Amino acid sequence: MSDGAIRINDDAQSAASACAEFVLATLRTALETNGRATFAISGGSTPRLLFSRLAASAFDWSNVHIFWVDERCVPPESDQSNYRLANETLIGPARINTSNVHRIQGELQPNDAAKQYVAEITKFFGSGELPTFDLIHRGMGPDAHTASLFPGEPLIDNHADIAAAVWVEKMKSHRVTLLPGVLLKAQQTVLQVAGADKADALFRVLRGPEDAKQYPCQLGTRGSDRSVWFLDKAAAAKI
Repeated sequence: MSDGAIRINDDAQSAASACAEFVLATLRTALETNGRATFAISGGSTPRLLFSRLAASAFDWSNVHIFWVDERCVPPESDQSNYRLANETLIGPARINTSNVHRIQGELQPNDAAKQYVAEITKFFGSGELPTFDLIHRGMGPDAHTASLFPGEPLIDNHADIAAAVWVEKMKSHRVTLLPGVLLKAQQTVLQVAGADKADALFRVLRGPEDAKQYPCQLGTRGSDRSVWFLDKAAAAKI
């Protein structure tokens, strides 16, 4: 399909299980090829199911490095922190080594947090060029946003930089997000979307006109054979 492979499951739980199997297979391939794997994850409510399934697997995480697609500018102990969600549901339960965890320091000032994250990524990948993650896990909001790139955001046009601070007016929230150039370079992208409130946006992303400025979740998914969607029936109702 021109909009990536679409896998529809009965409910969010079964979609998360199928997504987990795909994630582990992708990471296993990267480990066999490179000796290490890089995995950028997202936050929100839907990933909780995925992370729990990943943590419950017998997978060897010792050479998997965890990064974040985006983060709210809050301390790591905040209930709004994407890091906290991952730490409680994946990193802690799976006993992933802290040296393999490359979080966005949301407790810093937004621009400082973005600069720190860019420096962390640049140091890890050993290059000033845009990094190529083995796997990026993304979600989608009811407004078709992905990462912290919301409709109309000027940073959607920025394909040169790694990450940046962004003010999300509708959420009244400072965040740090990976930018489109990085999202587009991923070896593989997995998109996990669940819930009837996503159905209209998903239809526009997959079947509407190509306009990433209006439908940011189209980034790296339209015309790509390196993206796979894991949907529940409620989210997929209109496609």
